[in-house]
Amino acid sequence: MKSLLRQKEFSIFAIIVVISIILSIVSPAFLTIGNLLDVVEGNVVMGILAIGMTLIIITSDIDVSVAAITTAVAVSVGALFSYLPDSWISLAIIFLIAPVIGLLIGSVNGLLVSKIQIPAIVVTLGTLNIINGLVLYFTNGRYLNSTNFPKSFLSFSNVEIFGIPILIFILVFVAILTWYILKHTFIGRSVMAIGGNQQSSIRVGINYQKVKLFVFAYMGFLCGIAAIAQTAYTKAVDPNGLLGLELTVIAAVVLGGTNIHGGRGTIHGTLLGVLLLALIQNGMILARIDTFWQNVVTGAIIVFAVSYDHISYKRQQEKLAKIEVA
Repeated sequence: MKSLLRQKEFSIFAIIVVISIILSIVSPAFLTIGNLLDVVEGNVVMGILAIGMTLIIITSDIDVSVAAITTAVAVSVGALFSYLPDSWISLAIIFLIAPVIGLLIGSVNGLLVSKIQIPAIVVTLGTLNIINGLVLYFTNGRYLNSTNFPKSFLSFSNVEIFGIPILIFILVFVAILTWYILKHTFIGRSVMAIGGNQQSSIRVGINYQKVKLFVFAYMGFLCGIAAIAQTAYTKAVDPNGLLGLELTVIAAVVLGGTNIHGGRGTIHGTLLGVLLLALIQNGMILARIDTFWQNVVTGAIIVFAVSYDHISYKRQQEKLAKIEVA
């Protein structure tokens, strides 16, 4: 029981409970099933991206191009809609092509980081700007509505199973798949090992380059799925719709207990981090707080989460140093 109470995930869960109680007092509509489902569905894209980001941060890296990659895939899918037949075959094609496009872009990041060994922040900042520039060039910043979308895709976006939107099931599937990879596959255990101690993991035979390539390629793959979810949720393609989301994704992952220095992280912790941020944003909307103040609060949460994580890391290192000296 004591070990459970000491876990960061438990603290996040407790904060979520407290915030939920406060918001339900401020607005009785908050705790309705409809509102809670809307909160989760509205943050499916952030959840999918945060799950992928968890693997990257566990390996002591970061990817700031995730929102740009997702937008690029969404724009590609939007352009493809004009050539697809109005049948369920179109849906299958989209679910095949979108993740592959994301996988290819993510693999470029992975190759530059793993093979040429350019710092990930530099690579992904470059990718972010290249993709955003190309997206604006090809779209002229134009918003694409659902006029040219196949009816099969629009029908899919409205599907509910037992009253739960289909997008939430996609998030659950991605979470379970990634959890299984981390816990029950060699590549997943290698991700944890490299984040914990890179040099030691290389000495025991773990291929550092393959692991780095995998996490960035997998991130791209999930960006493709997130692009489908974003397009289905908004029933449109907005070239500027996800600007800045990468910072919120990183904040959710760090809030969820993933160590910014690598070596530790859980999928359920990340989902709790996403839920916490979603509840805070929903609460500010219900409280009718202006959008710019919402951005200020989100930025403050990012600074606090990273600072707290770094301070905890330094204290842990100091304790280890004292043990070694003793």
